[in-house]
Amino acid sequence: MIKPEYNILALMSGTSLDGIDIIYVSFSYDSQWEFKIHKAETVKYPKQWQSILSQLVKMPMHQLKQVDLEYSEYLATVILDFINKNTIKIIDFIASHGHTALHQPENGLTYQIGNQQILSDKLKHKVICDFRVQDVNFGGQGAPLVPIGDRLLFSNYDYCLNLGGFANISFESNDERIAFDICPVNIVLNHYVSKINLEYDNKGQLASTGKVNHDLLDQLNKLQFYKDQPPKSLGLEWVELNIFPLIDSYKLQIKEVLRTYLEHIAIQISEILSQENSKVLVTGGGVFNEFLMQRIQHFSNSEVIIPDNEIVEFKEALIFGLLGVLKARNEINCLKSVTGAERNHSSGKILIPKINY
Repeated sequence: MIKPEYNILALMSGTSLDGIDIIYVSFSYDSQWEFKIHKAETVKYPKQWQSILSQLVKMPMHQLKQVDLEYSEYLATVILDFINKNTIKIIDFIASHGHTALHQPENGLTYQIGNQQILSDKLKHKVICDFRVQDVNFGGQGAPLVPIGDRLLFSNYDYCLNLGGFANISFESNDERIAFDICPVNIVLNHYVSKINLEYDNKGQLASTGKVNHDLLDQLNKLQFYKDQPPKSLGLEWVELNIFPLIDSYKLQIKEVLRTYLEHIAIQISEILSQENSKVLVTGGGVFNEFLMQRIQHFSNSEVIIPDNEIVEFKEALIFGLLGVLKARNEINCLKSVTGAERNHSSGKILIPKINY
């Protein structure tokens, strides 16, 4: 049913495994989309779930399906806690991205766990989820999906750049929205600081003490992915195949790895920000890496704009909420110009709670 306003819960779990972003948000439409975030929280993963989620790509399918069920149940408990803690009464539906287990669009495969019927049954609410599968079935990359939200909610910026597990960007070009993954970010940086028992490099302080290994930097910048034209997207599998073995072959100190890889990120991003005097909205956890932000600004002529923390931290959850709203209205939420699918479409799966008589 088409409504002028929707009150929904939206949640997102990214590849950096820092936790589940969950928001309670209202969307309204009157010639353009507006939103208001009422409550927002990142629920940190317990060590057990962090460990499980970091191993998903190595699991056989029968084990992955079992984890999918368990993770769906876990998400339900997280959502119920959030609802109860914030005494939320009005919910039209819940929009959930789930957590990406496998992403191999070139093989016609993408698998997000946490989108099982049990999620809707336990919550006793409609759930709109699993936004990537249909796009891959239509020959698309199934990613990135955020650009439709960039177009509808943040059109006053020339570029929308997100720095999470991966850097991705979206912008208008010849009246089409173009978007793609640029390079891995926190998925690599956090991997290396974990070797010295840190969750992340606070403000990039450790990286700033290292020296750039120019030979490694050159090899990173020569990787084939950076020569490929969009649409294109990245997953953990690609990182494990191309990034980790290359870096590890140099046997560098952690601070040298961080410094070199951070320089690589800044260079790859700046090459995309080609429009002179453009405004770039930057969001995602990478924003808090002050040294990384300095290096991006160093290589770029664009005005780098960091919004309020609420948008920095919860923009992806916000936009997956909007994807849910568009699906509920049977409106386009997936752009072929972004993913390479055969057509624009309204993607997602709708779960209705089963009634026990």
